[in-house]
Order: sequence, then structure tokens, then C-alpha cells
Amino acid sequence: MIKVGMPRGLFYYDYYLLWESFFKKLDIEVVTSIRTNKDILDLGIKSCVDEACLPIKIYHGHVEYLKDKVDYIFIPKYVRLHKREYNCPKHLGIVDMINNSVDNLPILISPKITINDIDDFKDTMYSVGRDLKKNKKEIKEAYRYAINSFNKQDEWIRKEIIPFMDNKITRSDRIKILVLGHPYNIYDNFLNMEILDKLYDKGIDVITVNDVDEIEYRLYSNNNMKRIFWTQGRKIVGAAYSQIENYKVDGIIYISAFGCGLDSVLIYLVEQKSHCNNIPFMSMIFDEQTGEAGFNTRIEAFLDMMKWRSESENNFSTLR
Repeated sequence: MIKVGMPRGLFYYDYYLLWESFFKKLDIEVVTSIRTNKDILDLGIKSCVDEACLPIKIYHGHVEYLKDKVDYIFIPKYVRLHKREYNCPKHLGIVDMINNSVDNLPILISPKITINDIDDFKDTMYSVGRDLKKNKKEIKEAYRYAINSFNKQDEWIRKEIIPFMDNKITRSDRIKILVLGHPYNIYDNFLNMEILDKLYDKGIDVITVNDVDEIEYRLYSNNNMKRIFWTQGRKIVGAAYSQIENYKVDGIIYISAFGCGLDSVLIYLVEQKSHCNNIPFMSMIFDEQTGEAGFNTRIEAFLDMMKWRSESENNFSTLR
């Protein structure tokens, strides 16, 4: 049986179920790399250019892990996922980076994905199926199966990536914190040092962008002065604005990777909106040198200040 490798990084947390279902229906075995760990990071650091951000280095590590275990590695080039919106330049160049940095690669399946909505995946998936020598009937059935499976992506995230949140019980007396960031930052427990689990263990109700409907976050993202032309950026800002303007959260923690150009803009927009609405805000920026002790201290200090401010100094501004 043909084996296709899927690196556990970048858009894995957005479209894994779509492609896994597609390949599975075509009778192709999908081999997913293991969860990110120190070995994966070390592999990525050795093969990737120094200037790349942490998620890109981790992605290189996942490709290194898979390259000797599969016949193909699936690395789609996500150019556009919505009309008049684009993705990070590093995402657009990831295929070329991998080709130039990783030795002894198997064949790469690298479709260029430029779409307006989920229905536009059809042409791309048919092209991938033909490259794998599948007939039209097989591809058609696999496409339909994949689209139906993709409707369960958010459910899959909760059950497989953050299972502790699947059965969470929201209580009015608990602090609610919105954890923002690109999916590959907030759902990779190694990269973010298990921040979702740590907050939950401290009795915090955790909210992520996946808890906000697309219609809602797109509506609220329009409240920004200028149009946001990054798909994930619009999702992050729109979700934050909807929670802030309706006072649905008590605080916000933004998870970012050092050197991320998009986040340098997005963090500013969310921070200013949170300050204007008196919502506590903290950004956590990671690279391969980040230590867990200092990270834990910052979380504890942020939560302590939130509780102190709520109980004793509610009239104090969140800014300075």
C-alpha cells in the first residue's frame, strides 16, 4: 500500500481531516508524524535556515522524521483560502524551503491551493488523485467523503488535540481567558509548553478562536479601520473583537513565535482593542530558547494580577 506522510505542523490543525479522509478513501495509508518534541525541534533546527520562525523550524523537523518512512510527503502550498485574502509568505515558500534544506526527500505532493471557499478544493483534490494514478470514479467518491468528514474538523480538534476541553463545564464564577494565535501555535503543546492544559488545571475556562463561528469573526473583523488580508489574521482579530466588545472574556493571552511579521501587526490590533475595553492582555512570544520556568512565572503573575484587580482595584486601567 502506498504511504503518504503528513507533517504535524502549520495547516495540519486546519485541514488534516480533509486530506486524511481523502487519502484514506483512495486506499492510501496516511502516516502522520509524532507530536512535536525536543527531537523533532532539533531535527528542524539542523535543517532549517536560522532566520525562520519556530513553527517553520518545527515543520522541517516533522518532514525529517517522515522522509524515510513514506513513499510521498504531502506539503500543500496554501496561497489563498478566501477571496482577497492570503497567507504568510513563509507558508507560500515552505515547499521550496523543504526542497532546498532537507536531503534525501521522497516525492513531494505539493498542490498549489488558491481558493475562495471549501467547494473550490474540488479541482485541487482531483489533480492530486490523478497524480496518484486513481481513476475519476475513485477520486469523486474520495472527494465527497473528504468534504463530509471535514465538517467534523472542530470536533476532531477537541477530541484529539485538546481532549480536556471536550467535556469542559463552563461556570459563571470562573475566570474566562481567550487564548489567541495561529492554530499551529495554540494547539502544539510542545511549542506553547502546554499552556491550554496549564490554564485549565488552574481553574480557568479556556476559549480559542475555534469557539467563535466564522460568520461572527468575519463580521467583527470588519470593525478594524483597515481590511485584514490574511485569512488566519482575520480569524484571530475578528474572534478577539467579538469576545472583547461583548465582554465575554476576562482576559486575553496571545501566543506568538519570535520573528512572526503577521503577529507583530495582529498583536498590536488586539492589544489596543483590549485596552480600550479594559480587558487584561498579555502576549507570550516563543523561540527555541524559551525556558519553561519563566513562562510559568509569567502565567501565574498574569492570573494573580487579574484576580487582584478584579477584587481590589477594578478602577485601574489595564494599560501601565
